[in-house]
Amino acid sequence: MKTKFYTLATFEFPADALIIKGKLESEGIAVFLRDEATINSDPLISTAIGGVKLQVYSADKEVAKQIYDEVRRYASDDFGNPILCPNCKAAKSEIYYSRNTIFFKLFPFFEPRKYKCMQCNFIIKYPR
Repeated sequence: MKTKFYTLATFEFPADALIIKGKLESEGIAVFLRDEATINSDPLISTAIGGVKLQVYSADKEVAKQIYDEVRRYASDDFGNPILCPNCKAAKSEIYYSRNTIFFKLFPFFEPRKYKCMQCNFIIKYPR
């Protein structure tokens, strides 16, 4: 039987993912960290491979999302203010990398900073 996974979130550093993993597991949800060992062995390639992916079983997706939304910290600007979506005015944005060109795939640190609204999926370019 093939088991399907849902990527709940991605993190640049494994330590960030472990905090959420602990919370979810304390609530009885099985959690898997994809690419954790790779990034632990070479942290400089984290942005190149898309970070640590925190995954749960698809059957646990909705409960895991609810728990994660209670504890997650959304993106903020350089002054600590939340990044507001210009489309829906929500303050629920996370960093977003498109890596849509070969240049940004090879040199991801040159990609301009962008955020994705978690409510309407609008891509926000920063600074505006």
